[in-house]
Amino acid sequence: MDGSFLIVALVLGLASSLHCVGMCGPIAFSLGLNPQNKIDFTLRNLTYQLGRVTTYSFLGAVLGIIGTGISFAGLQNPLSIGVGILMILIALLPKNLGAQNFRMKPFARLMYNLKSGLGKFLRRKNYSSLYITGLLNGLLPCGAVYAALTGSMAMGSVGGSVLFMVCFGLGTIPLMFVSVLAGNAVSLQTRQKILKFLPYLMVLLGVLFILRGLNLDIPYISPTLESLQIDGEQHEH
Repeated sequence: MDGSFLIVALVLGLASSLHCVGMCGPIAFSLGLNPQNKIDFTLRNLTYQLGRVTTYSFLGAVLGIIGTGISFAGLQNPLSIGVGILMILIALLPKNLGAQNFRMKPFARLMYNLKSGLGKFLRRKNYSSLYITGLLNGLLPCGAVYAALTGSMAMGSVGGSVLFMVCFGLGTIPLMFVSVLAGNAVSLQTRQKILKFLPYLMVLLGVLFILRGLNLDIPYISPTLESLQIDGEQHEH
């Protein structure tokens, strides 16, 4: 597991949280948490945020299983290069391209059921409901989450994929946590300016995955497959 990729996942989560505030912020604002009681507010807010990170981790595990299977087939380097190319394409594709697919009947029905479930649990104020709200929130369509999941698939192991998505999820927490406290604290204009940085970050992550797959013997960025295997054996012992 390369630490540089985990750092990029964390930064990707932090940058994409601006998008989360715009898309998922209304859900967070509807939680009805009372900031006057600081301990209760913090615990309930973190419970909701933990639900989102749990979903990201679970999805990372699913993609990790697929990625591990491909790696066992001896295709780890091609997988890393393919993931890098796919991430760059996600960053360059028009923003409204994915939205058109979700207007199709099956996806529209799925989103309707998901949002109905969110509304149901939003009306409750206990910890379990807050956690489930976070779980469901993590399933809402989001390009940044898709990019992170794509990257997690190339981590080479289920544990690595989960850790990648945990770092991504942790990166989204600070701004989302503050948003629940202060409402929409960051103006739309400011969010749009900072969000312009997100595609560049996704391209950077894509380039890192491509370099990783090229096996160029560059420490931390493009180590040889043999050095990764030796490092993995050392961690096992």
